[in-house]
Amino acid sequence: MATSVTVPMVGKIVSVSVKVGDQVKEDDQIAVLEAMKMEMPIVAPVTGQVKEICVAAGQEVEAEAVIAVIE
Repeated sequence: MATSVTVPMVGKIVSVSVKVGDQVKEDDQIAVLEAMKMEMPIVAPVTGQVKEICVAAGQEVEAEAVIAVIE
């Protein structure tokens, strides 16, 4: 079952730490979000394989935007 990785608030993606096909464990860093002049890591909610990356570094995102899919 696929799990979507979302961001908690509006911001800008500073970096993406994984690529499609990578194996990740729960709490591994997926990306870094800059919001309100702070950088916060976005982490994997589950263990699995990255099936899709939906953002790129420098991209603005809305709250609850899907940035990756883990299966």
